[in-house]
Order: sequence, then structure tokens, then C-alpha cells
Amino acid sequence: MTRVGFRWLERGSCSHPEAMVIKGGSLCSVDFPALVGMIEHPVRGIFLFDTGYDPAFNQATDPFPERFYRWATPVEIEADQQWQNWLNTHDIEEAAIAGTIISHFHGDHVAGMRNLANKPVFCARAGLEELRKPGRFGRVRQGLLSALVPDEVDAHAQFFEDARACPLPTEFAPFTQGRDILGDGSLLAVELPGHCAGHWGLAFTTRQGQSVLLAADAVWQGRSITERRAPPRITTALLGNTRNYRATLDLLSSAAANNRDLAILPSHCRASAKTLVQD
Repeated sequence: MTRVGFRWLERGSCSHPEAMVIKGGSLCSVDFPALVGMIEHPVRGIFLFDTGYDPAFNQATDPFPERFYRWATPVEIEADQQWQNWLNTHDIEEAAIAGTIISHFHGDHVAGMRNLANKPVFCARAGLEELRKPGRFGRVRQGLLSALVPDEVDAHAQFFEDARACPLPTEFAPFTQGRDILGDGSLLAVELPGHCAGHWGLAFTTRQGQSVLLAADAVWQGRSITERRAPPRITTALLGNTRNYRATLDLLSSAAANNRDLAILPSHCRASAKTLVQD
């Protein structure tokens, strides 16, 4: 695999009871950061894996029924995590951003899309189609806020489902197949079903030679993988498909056991981020 630079950066956070994301968890409210992958391709430039939170989230959840989303997961966005401040904090030149890779279309993963709508977007067709379905109550129940994703995205989206299928390196076993979204083997989208329609991760190798699997919301906490502990059924059934979710969790647990050097990074877990060899 062509190696890439990588940083795993926070952009906003939300809070809700831990028991909603892992069976047997605490009923106390826990802080969950929204992590954004900054991927530096040696030729193509910078790609962002998801966008984290953005002030646009608060605007999109002002009306009802969207306000229920904000109440269910209270969000915090510090001043240094607003778009231009966030870029400056992490020395990212906006002009160098070549595109975004969207794991799925929940609000905490696409709230910053208005800043990137005119750049190439790689995503799942199934996820975008779900986002655009009619019925505001139904979308909110599924964590979808269509206002966060400008219509321009639909016109130039490049879909994972259409990319060339290719085998994954053995470091990612038992995952065997990815989709070569850039055509050079550097970034391989990996379907991780269960959390919601069109939920995908991303496999790549860093410049330091570490294999990384960005797992998005296949789990919220890394210990779900090591302990094979899924969220309660009420959570997985509300957002997606419980059987598929648990099958994906089993694969992630096996991958972690098979390769201790593989960094599996959920999008809301600071502890898992410590397994990453920093760029």
C-alpha cells in the first residue's frame, strides 16, 4: 500500500450515558470526542476522514423535530474548533485539502460539510440515499440531518460501491476486501455494516509503517472490541441492524487479536487513539 501521513484530531464533542454505547456501562454521562482523520497523500494532497462537529450542527438542530437530536446528545464546540480556527490550530492549509471521505452521514460526522461542499466527496451511495429520503422525524430518529450536507455534494459524490474492489493486506484479516477509492492502493474503504445504512471504515498504512483501520462508529469505545461487548440492543436497533452490528464487532475483535500492531480507531475513543504511532 502507498503510505500516507496521518493525524487523528478532535473537533467538538458530545455527551450521553455510557450505558447507551456499551452493555453494562455506567449510567453517568460520558464525554465523546468527535475525531477527524487528517490524511496526507504523497501526491494528491490532504483528505479529511469525516468533519467532526461544527456550529452548523447547532443551526441544523434549532427547529423541531431536529431539536430532539441536540437534546439527546448535548454538543460542545470550543472556539478553537470552529473551522478556520481548527485549521490554523493544526497547521492545515485549506487550499491543500483535496477532498473528504465520509464514513456515514450522522450529524457528528458531516457537520462541517458546508466548508468542503465544492471539493470531491467519497462516500457510500446507500448512506447518501438514506439522508435524502423524505420524512424529517424518520431522519432525526436515525441521526440524520440533511441540512448539513449541501446539495452540491450529490452532484459530484464518488461512491465507495463503484470503486475497484481489491484484496486487503493480511494485517487487516479477517477483513479481506476493500474499495480502492483513489485508484493507487493507498486508501481502501472497508464496509462495516450494522451501525446505519452506508457505514464504512478506511484502511491504510502510515508513513511509519503502521496499519490503521478507521472504524468510525462500528464501536464507540475501543474496549468494546477487546471485550466483545456491543451496545445494548435498544441502541443498535434504533440506528441500524443489531445482527449486522454484532457480526462487524466480531470481525473487529478478531482483527485486533490477529495483529496487535494494527491500530483500530473508533471515531469517539481517546483511549484507542493512544495505539497510534504519531506522524
